[in-house]
Amino acid sequence: MTPTQTPPDTPETTPQVEILPHGPDGIVLRLGLTPDAATLAAVGVLRQALETKALQGVTEIAGSLTSVFLRFDPGRTTRAALVDLARQIADQTDLARATLPAPARRWTIPVSLGGDHGPQFTDAARAAGLTESAARDVILSTPLRVLTIGFAPGLPYMGLLPPDWDIPRLSQITPNVPRGALVTAVRQLIVFTNPTPTGWLQIGQTAFLGFDPDRSPAMPLRAGDEIRFAPAFPSEIEALLADNPGGLGGARQEDLA
Repeated sequence: MTPTQTPPDTPETTPQVEILPHGPDGIVLRLGLTPDAATLAAVGVLRQALETKALQGVTEIAGSLTSVFLRFDPGRTTRAALVDLARQIADQTDLARATLPAPARRWTIPVSLGGDHGPQFTDAARAAGLTESAARDVILSTPLRVLTIGFAPGLPYMGLLPPDWDIPRLSQITPNVPRGALVTAVRQLIVFTNPTPTGWLQIGQTAFLGFDPDRSPAMPLRAGDEIRFAPAFPSEIEALLADNPGGLGGARQEDLA
């Protein structure tokens, strides 16, 4: 599957755009309730269409897994006017054949999977109906995309893994996972930017720091980036955690455009 192809589990239905108010100065264009492949592609295409227009009074455009947010200046436009304009752009955008735009950049991030670095890797593999070896192959061979940055500065939601990986969050919260932990649930992967309690399953450990205010740029990943994980020995990750200039943890970035 090439980066611009629609994933095979994409439904043939066209995502419908629902426009909702959001606070005193925003609207949300919601395209779905779950981040399936069609919704993710439609969000990317619609956001790109909105960003290419000179939207009077719009001060911010941000995407999530299932929606696009527009913030506006009430002194320069009204919510009603923005809703009408957003509706026109959405109606003129071909969401039925939407595919994720080809990535401009690829990151390869070293990761140690399983063992002490991934205490719930076995559980995740079992939930996906795979052996640990097969689960490892999926994580290391699937070309992932940064779907959005959220929850915390620089924290990437990456996906989508194959449908077998639509595994639920844990029923109980893990009190703490370390910075750089690789976790999974609902066909996605996250690398945490700080020690965090979570209901996602910790399957590995990286030395990649997604946010560092003393670094430029502070957040190296962008929505749309392709992500590949490369196998690393636990000792290699420990060495990178101990000596990690720039906070990239051995990650490499390639320009694809």
